[in-house]
Amino acid sequence: MDTIKLQKNNTLMVAHRGLSGLERENSIKAFIAAVNRSYYATECDIHLTKDKVFVICHDDHTRRVSNYDVLIKDVTFEKLNKIRLNGFNSQEEDRYLYLPTLQEYLDLHKKYQKKCVVEVKCPLSDEEVDMLLEQCQEYLDLIIFISFNIDNLIKIRARNKDIPIQFLTSKYDDSLIPILLQNKFDIDINYQELNKERIDAFHANKIIVNAWTINDKLVAEKLIEAGIDYITTNILE
Repeated sequence: MDTIKLQKNNTLMVAHRGLSGLERENSIKAFIAAVNRSYYATECDIHLTKDKVFVICHDDHTRRVSNYDVLIKDVTFEKLNKIRLNGFNSQEEDRYLYLPTLQEYLDLHKKYQKKCVVEVKCPLSDEEVDMLLEQCQEYLDLIIFISFNIDNLIKIRARNKDIPIQFLTSKYDDSLIPILLQNKFDIDINYQELNKERIDAFHANKIIVNAWTINDKLVAEKLIEAGIDYITTNILE
């Protein structure tokens, strides 16, 4: 099995949770698979452990991706680091099958000069936002922050007026563009909410448009033709 190739024109491709169509999502294996291909960026999801280490996992628990069920916020990094993720087959070696730290993720992408789309999953206090930005300081030229939690994004914007930020949303409504303009955000939206008219409206307001999560080649090609800026995908390339 390999990625599904398509003509991208000027659209930039983002590997969702790494190349999660081929490797365990949000694992170092998935990120390595992506950075060695033509993707512009990978997307990851971050949570905080009990002892304030940013780790990469989509859910706030480990039960979907491992044989263990722990809440990330309730355990130390030392305990979490002992958990091995389930691979795509039972014989898969587990060297890279663990929950990576944000630091490992950033270092890998700096080495390969790939962009990092970092989804902040958990609500962050002011102190935790400061801690996040301090950790990311030397990588800011590579990072785009995204979140469904608009308060997280507002706190990040208050501390950095220039870093790219995309507001994640499942739904389109007419209040979106004013909110995005007020906060200097771009948009990362469910692809089913997009058409050429809406993409054009975002672009008329100089708002970059990312669509998640597209795995159908025909759907992707239609949005590429409509001028979409980014496509987030598990398997298209």
